[in-house]
Amino acid sequence: MAESTQGLPARAQVVIVGGGVIGTSVAYHLTRLGWTDVLLLEQGRLSSGTTWHAAGLVGQLRASESGTRLVQYSSELYEQLEQETGIGYRRCGGLTVARTPDRMTQLRRTAASADAFGLECELLTPDQAGERYPAIRTDDLVGAIWLPGDGRANPTDLTQALARGARHGGATIVEKVRVTGIRVTDGRVTAVSTDQGDVACEVLVNCAGQWAAQVGAMAGVTVPLHSAEHFYVVTEPMEQITSFSSGDLPILRDPDGYTYFKEEVGALVVGGFEPEAKPWVSPDAIPYPFEFQLLEEDWEHFSVLMDSAIHRIPALAETGVRKFYNGPESFTPDNQFLLGPAPALRNFWVGAGFNSVGIASAGGAGRALAEWIVGGESPMDLTGVDIRRFARFNGNTRWLRDRVGEVLGLHYEIPWPNREMRTARPFRRSPVHARVEAANASFGSKMGWERPNYFAPPGTSSEPSYSWSRPAWVPWVAAEHRNTREHVTVFDQTSFSKYLVTGPDAERVLQWLCTADVGVEPGRTVYTGMLNSRGTYESDVTVTRLAADEFFLVSSAATTERDQDLLRRHAPSGTSSTVVDVTSAYGVFGVMGPRSRELLSRLTSADLDDFGFGTSREISLGYATVRATRITYVGELGWELYVPAEFAAGVYDDLLAAGADLGIVQGGYYAIDSLRLEKGYRAFPRDINPDLNPVEAGLLFACKLGTDIDFLGRAAVEKARASGARRRLVSFALEDADPMLWGGELVLRDGRPAGLVTSAAWGATVGAAVGLALLWDPDGGVTDPAWVRASSYEVNVGGDLHPVRVSLRPLVDPDGERIRT
Repeated sequence: MAESTQGLPARAQVVIVGGGVIGTSVAYHLTRLGWTDVLLLEQGRLSSGTTWHAAGLVGQLRASESGTRLVQYSSELYEQLEQETGIGYRRCGGLTVARTPDRMTQLRRTAASADAFGLECELLTPDQAGERYPAIRTDDLVGAIWLPGDGRANPTDLTQALARGARHGGATIVEKVRVTGIRVTDGRVTAVSTDQGDVACEVLVNCAGQWAAQVGAMAGVTVPLHSAEHFYVVTEPMEQITSFSSGDLPILRDPDGYTYFKEEVGALVVGGFEPEAKPWVSPDAIPYPFEFQLLEEDWEHFSVLMDSAIHRIPALAETGVRKFYNGPESFTPDNQFLLGPAPALRNFWVGAGFNSVGIASAGGAGRALAEWIVGGESPMDLTGVDIRRFARFNGNTRWLRDRVGEVLGLHYEIPWPNREMRTARPFRRSPVHARVEAANASFGSKMGWERPNYFAPPGTSSEPSYSWSRPAWVPWVAAEHRNTREHVTVFDQTSFSKYLVTGPDAERVLQWLCTADVGVEPGRTVYTGMLNSRGTYESDVTVTRLAADEFFLVSSAATTERDQDLLRRHAPSGTSSTVVDVTSAYGVFGVMGPRSRELLSRLTSADLDDFGFGTSREISLGYATVRATRITYVGELGWELYVPAEFAAGVYDDLLAAGADLGIVQGGYYAIDSLRLEKGYRAFPRDINPDLNPVEAGLLFACKLGTDIDFLGRAAVEKARASGARRRLVSFALEDADPMLWGGELVLRDGRPAGLVTSAAWGATVGAAVGLALLWDPDGGVTDPAWVRASSYEVNVGGDLHPVRVSLRPLVDPDGERIRT
């Protein structure tokens, strides 16, 4: 690094903004990957923002495999650092107790996930829980789980150890330097300005914690997070605690009481995540300096946690409090952290918004982000934390403030698979929202869009209900499902992401990015994946060619920003094409079912008998002109109608009126899900993602391997095809009609853990729960069709085993005759 006159280097390959546990972890791992020209700037002192007052809990088991792998690596790294430098890390184990049957079902599901991920986990009775933690009352407990691999760390010591490792690897760390601006040239970061001078750089990494939104705004990058006050207390020493050998007392979590407990030198740290949190100031108003500072005590707000803590550990009623901590932390709109490249700016990366899991995640997240920066692609499935899942509108501070009060409490709420956020809604609405609402729809939210999940009968509450067993809405969804198989249903699918790719090199760009051959005639639609260089999925879309230099792409609602960034970032060098987001310009209505042709024929003069599968044309429909594409995601004859927004309400009314005597009903996304699972249709990222390739996904038919046209990831796909799939995505149906599946359940092959359910629903045609599952050989062998068929399978449903029928073909209409009628 060349020195500037102010004492800072004049340039650095990488500048990291923020010296908390995340920033130092990124610096540490970049140097381990050979990038030594790294400069970390901290406006105060290391760990002085949020890190220093973190509770330091390291719980290994997360909701997803990728999240679990991140924390597993964190734990391994911290043990290594403990041996090398002593950072106060200890594997003390974790005990989580359940007060209710629903919570115990969740814990049984957790234990099954641990089996899938290879983590040690034990289900306990209430008495056994009391043996692990004698200070607790157990008379109101249903059970518990024990995770011996859980641990606790000293956040400040951990940060210092990572910083020492980064410096040893060649990084420079400078404290008391505040970033005041970011220079952008030709769509990429070129320098940062500080209160001590400018530093030119090739890469900027925003790890500024609560200040990350402010740093992002300097470059026009939206970092959607908002701070909330987070409380815990440290008690006076307790006899029930000091009787344990120092450090041996496990972490205790009582999520039904919103609380956690951690031993600290014979005393207890008592904290939690209350259902209604207390937002702090707006992200653009967080003060500076704010170094090793806390907010005012709020005993009234903390009382819900303290009362619950006393209920669980009665001795706390007679124990004094040594210190009250009210430390603000940043939370994101969906309770998942922010990682990856900013979609609108080259070489600007983000690692922020860790929602009170920063210590547990720091090692794994820091390594993943460093590998992403160096390799140019995510090293694993990080879609759940990818910052590109949000758009600019998610940075609205009033919206964020209203949302954050709910988000903090999600940590200890039962993680219902179909749970919908309550706050800061409605947000984005389709042109027919009012009509759908008037039909008694229950709405979910995806990328801010209000979307009908199902329709309740007139006079019945449409509010979502949550249960591990079959909820009240299943018969209503089944009716929509059957109507689609037997008559005709209209689905409001306006939330689909929609893009135009235009320009003289549009075809060349898409042929490189798409697995399927999109060099078709205008008016044809092609289903295709988009991969990375490892040959695993980054997206799947439909591509319709409109003209020689114009293509129309349709993708899932959640991937709008991510898809556009992929299309721009991975376009071959020297090509000329433009990507335009037209999502909000069109309403989308799926008209699906065996009577869909009859319905549309009443509204158009177009010849729908001469309208083969995969055909896309502009047609008149009532008074409107729309694009009609013969395609399906439900496995029936049908068309997707792309309607200019100003005509959408009229078209919707026309469809319902013209189909009244044909049995038309309005359908929701739960029915779409059950219909597509009976057909084995994959969804990104639930079923296919950056950890899965087309061989494993069973989607080689959508790869142009029979041509000499190259595409991103082709070499890796050909290698995978030659070597055989180590995992395989299969369809399945339960043999028993009663159990309800949600996704995430453990699959056993001949009694051994060998897979996970990726998606599931109750299939009304099959008459039982159906879904897709990813299978693997516990012995590491190839999962070819013969291997799949050679065994018997069961699925773990909340601790109970149920036999399943596994198939490599769709469960309904396996030859696809219905969609080509």
